[in-house]
Amino acid sequence: MGSFFKYCRCLLLTTALGCIVTHLYAQQNGAIKNIAFGKNNRISYNLQNGKYNVWVNGKIMIKDAFSWYQDKGQPDTAANIPRSFSVAPLKDAAGTGKQYSITAIVNGVKQQQVFYVYTGDNGFYTSLVLQGNGAHSRSMSPLTTDALQFAGNDTMHAVQVPFDNDAWVKYYAANLDQANFTSAEVTAVFNTNDNKGLVIGSVEHSNWKTGIAIKGVGKLTAALSVLAGWTDSAGTRDVIRHGIVSTGDTLCRSPKIYVLPAGDWRTGMEQYASANRYAAPRYIFNWVAAKPFGWNSWGSMQTKLSLPKAKAVVDFFADSCKGFRSADHTLYIDLDSYWDNLTTNGMSGDFSQLEAFSAYCKQKGFKPGIYWAPFVDWGKSSRKVEGSEYNYDETWTKVNGKYHEMDGARAMDPTHPATKARIAFLMKRFKAAGFEMIKIDFIGHAAIEADAFYNPAVHTGMQAFREGMEYLVDQLDGKMLVYAAISPNMATGRYVHTRRIACDAFKNIDETAYTMNATSYGWWQNMLYDFSDADHVVFEGATAGANKARLLSAIVTGSVITGDDFSVYSHASAVAQQWLQNQELLNVARQGGVFRPVDHHNGTQASGIFVKKSGRYTYVALINYTQQAAAFELPLQQAGLPASEVYRAKELFSGKISSEKKSIRAVLPGADAMIYQLESK
Repeated sequence: MGSFFKYCRCLLLTTALGCIVTHLYAQQNGAIKNIAFGKNNRISYNLQNGKYNVWVNGKIMIKDAFSWYQDKGQPDTAANIPRSFSVAPLKDAAGTGKQYSITAIVNGVKQQQVFYVYTGDNGFYTSLVLQGNGAHSRSMSPLTTDALQFAGNDTMHAVQVPFDNDAWVKYYAANLDQANFTSAEVTAVFNTNDNKGLVIGSVEHSNWKTGIAIKGVGKLTAALSVLAGWTDSAGTRDVIRHGIVSTGDTLCRSPKIYVLPAGDWRTGMEQYASANRYAAPRYIFNWVAAKPFGWNSWGSMQTKLSLPKAKAVVDFFADSCKGFRSADHTLYIDLDSYWDNLTTNGMSGDFSQLEAFSAYCKQKGFKPGIYWAPFVDWGKSSRKVEGSEYNYDETWTKVNGKYHEMDGARAMDPTHPATKARIAFLMKRFKAAGFEMIKIDFIGHAAIEADAFYNPAVHTGMQAFREGMEYLVDQLDGKMLVYAAISPNMATGRYVHTRRIACDAFKNIDETAYTMNATSYGWWQNMLYDFSDADHVVFEGATAGANKARLLSAIVTGSVITGDDFSVYSHASAVAQQWLQNQELLNVARQGGVFRPVDHHNGTQASGIFVKKSGRYTYVALINYTQQAAAFELPLQQAGLPASEVYRAKELFSGKISSEKKSIRAVLPGADAMIYQLESK
């Protein structure tokens, strides 16, 4: 990233003098085109040098931005060439407005910088489009600047978002002057004092992996580049460069990039998440049932899964934990990895025990769930692929001539007919066995950049991911709740209903802190997916405070998936009977809406205060991730409540009622949690 920014700075320095000289001349000759967006905002585009400024409330926030694409090794900035300007009406799923295009011809290729402005939207979208013979690229940017700048005196903060939720990756925040990273698909730069900021991110993920590279210059300034075609061994899990994007070698489009100045960066991130659903409509069927609650065997039972134990879990919820139900009075009982303990000969074997489990669930009023990783091979040996005439070694994805392995599994080409045949074969068996939910895992393996794909029209990891995921969803026939575990954060949104927000987490306070790091900076994904969740909530072997914190992490994140081995009565069973049947707690989890983080920290530290409004109630969640007692204070204005009023506050774990005015104050023991329900008196 450093060498790229060095290139950008050199380019800007060599053209700076020319920009100064030509500025007045350009204005006099109509070369400056102003594009209004939002309230008191505009883009000022210079047709002579191909650069643009973004003005927000009368001040430049993005200065001397330009677009480029890479072909034959060198970025092409297309500076100082003739350009034309045109305007056209715009109407699509996101709304109505205007589309502004700046067009130039370079080496026979038409280059268009396109700005999309929607009525009522305080931001804008932009993309770079190439047309003509040779219109292709593996790296391009519709927005690169050496001068992202903010007004005021407060230090700005920048957020690094991971590409996926594998390998216990974390979200990261830094003071802007210390920022030096590439964020996957989206970033936010914001002021922690008033929450004002800027959100920049891609809203299309079917062709490109996109990074937002930020390098701080000062506490209010940074260099920034939107990099379509970003790959990184730690970030995207790729060890080769991005594939070439083109349609017939005559059309190449960057993803649309959303640039959104926000009065509150949290609102901006939620708006960004919703924008993704407009830009790339969901492929999976719309979820209309209640937010799902459930149990998953990987939380504690893991390899010991058997039919008698699975039935005993069903009995526990049916007979001893009757209050733990979703708003539509049901529960998903999900068999995770090692469900093949209930079969003979794996995927091709006898499914009669799985059918018996499914029937038993339904008899008790529950919905049976199953697990599978459709794009990986754990066997890693040459043998026949189930449902096909191919061998597994023919499907393995190659990178630099070697097979791609991660998490102990070998990636399979999503476009290969054997991979698809195996998906069709097993999905048919799952449906026939009566399963109504599927948890899909390790699907990031389908997005890896490869030497080649079976489908010759596919050249990038995201194109392969799209083909594989669309085929998978097609086989489900709209009959299952689809839950994603390890997966790309953004691209998975079109294909599943609910998604785990981070990697594996179980019971202790450190695992809760890890999960809540993702919720602190990724809560907005509840607008991209129908629901997010905090992975399996496990009680056994943890303190009472850690149990409360773990359950509250699920309530704050989204849906609740518990995971203890309830086939035998234990301490966890008693805790579940207490907390998983507390209807006031469950009602908070059943509701729509999201908890927002209130406090922000540099590094990977999770927020400890979250707020959610729902009807006449405001909920305040507090979590102490340390082993020492900690004092919390939340001014009620930060919760969106008038400080002049008096509120009835009920702490839902203890049931204690108090009156609060101006602020909420509490001291939490180490590794503990509280949640207040506030109502105006």
